[in-house]
Amino acid sequence: MNIVVYGAGGRAGRQAVAEAHRRGHRVTAVVRDPGRHGELTGARVVAGDVTDEVSVERTGAGHDAAISAAADLSVPPHEFFTASSRALATGLAKAGVPRLVVVGLASILPGASGVPLMDEPGYPNEYRSFYLGHAAGLDELRACDLDWAYVAPAGDFDHSGPRTGRYRIAEHGDPASRITYADFAIALLDDIETPRHHRAAISVREA
Repeated sequence: MNIVVYGAGGRAGRQAVAEAHRRGHRVTAVVRDPGRHGELTGARVVAGDVTDEVSVERTGAGHDAAISAAADLSVPPHEFFTASSRALATGLAKAGVPRLVVVGLASILPGASGVPLMDEPGYPNEYRSFYLGHAAGLDELRACDLDWAYVAPAGDFDHSGPRTGRYRIAEHGDPASRITYADFAIALLDDIETPRHHRAAISVREA
């Protein structure tokens, strides 16, 4: 498959590129400044702006599926995530890319109580504007016609753990859960190669 990865310079994006390359796919890595990402081996690295539909259409053309792991902390979260979701939905549709898998955020998905983790008592809220930005971006996806999946860790990432090759779909969010970036990338690529979740948000956790 030809797979384009937006936000390929971040931790989740780099692992998505590596996992796609490991599986023998042809990968295009989209970053803001290709000169800063010499570590992205096994991929064609190009400049692009995930918040601009013309850029998304240009970089997405000729691909079978897309992954977005993009974030920009220099822009207000609501502005960035709504703009990127709109640009991806419109640009990929114009480019003829039928499938999008987005790296999501556990905080906005239901916990054991059925309410979003961010609304559960005691959940840390110093980054609430970031959570709400992600939620707004997900709302934009729900309003579009593209076939997408929103895949989040059930809790947080294990920032230093190794690739185990295993994960499982979580029944609900769990703040204590940890999954490595490499294992999370396996979940992303599995839903690219064999789409199981259509226009749906899911969370994954360690096996």
